[in-house]
Amino acid sequence: MRFKLTATVVALALSSSAALAASCGNTAQGFNGFLAAVKKEAAAQGVSAAVLANLDGLQYDTGIIKRDRAQNVFAQSFLQFAGRMASDYRVTHGRELITKYKDVFDRAQQQYGVPAPVITAFWALETDFGADIGKSPTLQALVTLGWDCRRPEKFRPQIIPALMLIQNGDLSPEEMRGAWAGEIGQTQFMAYDYNESAVDFDGDGRRNLRDSIPDVIGSTANLLKKGGWQAGQPWLQEVAVPAEMPWDQADLAISLPRAQWAKWGVTAANGKAIKADKTTAALLLPMGKDGPAFLAYGNFTRAYLKWNESLVYSTTAAYLASRIAGAPKVGPGREPVTPLDYKQIVALQNILSGLGYDVGKADGKIGAGTRAAVKAEQIKAGLPADSYPTAELLSVLQ
Repeated sequence: MRFKLTATVVALALSSSAALAASCGNTAQGFNGFLAAVKKEAAAQGVSAAVLANLDGLQYDTGIIKRDRAQNVFAQSFLQFAGRMASDYRVTHGRELITKYKDVFDRAQQQYGVPAPVITAFWALETDFGADIGKSPTLQALVTLGWDCRRPEKFRPQIIPALMLIQNGDLSPEEMRGAWAGEIGQTQFMAYDYNESAVDFDGDGRRNLRDSIPDVIGSTANLLKKGGWQAGQPWLQEVAVPAEMPWDQADLAISLPRAQWAKWGVTAANGKAIKADKTTAALLLPMGKDGPAFLAYGNFTRAYLKWNESLVYSTTAAYLASRIAGAPKVGPGREPVTPLDYKQIVALQNILSGLGYDVGKADGKIGAGTRAAVKAEQIKAGLPADSYPTAELLSVLQ
């Protein structure tokens, strides 16, 4: 999923029609009424009757709902996910594409400040450089997920922007296809972001994120810049951590000068000293104190986590970008780590929820809420508070 919608946009989208805001459903019952309300609101916002006709006959798609409930890929550990997704092929081919489209990437960096490896890594992870942009009907996906009660606030604000893409000539109705959750194009933009951030980078008068590589490159850079990317600043650096340090400081919400990390014994991955200066970074331990370790800079905590809230995805995207830029493969860490499996994480989340923590749905994914709750319970139990759930912590809580 692309950048999160602002609270203002979501509020406007949900409050603009009482019918849209008042109901949702986990079955097809009531879906037709919701679709009628969508049409009414879209017409009020200037969508033509001809474009609205693309909503006629759309059905509540149970297949999409099943896929939405089964996203267990983000429950994998960082090393598992990155091992599959940040492949040698993607590193090599990414570098080849940067060479092939050097002028376009240079222009994008000059205009938006985003380096080529960062753009290319998202291009690789989202669609394997455009090889698989998806064939699912976008409008059907958006209205289905917009009606579904799980997270309508994410999808309802996308429906009218998707219709506007047709009305404005960016995409024909036949081209309005992509991933099962409504993403469009080679770097998988949601419709709102397509409307707001896509650019005509090849100068043909059309913003085409399906077929125009210059448009893909320029638009991705623009979206990242709008997400907070700062030109000339780093994003992720692999490091090595000592056997003992204040683990409770290893938190994406805590940014400290590199001099402080150096004082606590953090070094470059090869053992050499890191720059002991005032540049701030958070210590990211995606698999806890014994696994891989990174200094995560402002561009990571801003732009990467806005692109995708999943920590394993965002860390993999940033790591792949660093590999394309020339960094070596990530090391396994100081000691082998045995991640909790899906069922164990769900059990842990249910326990934490029962203790009063807001971890969201028990979905087997170690998100920000789960990590914060884990850290709090580690502190209570006298365990190293690195925010990573372990079998030892689960045993204590059970």
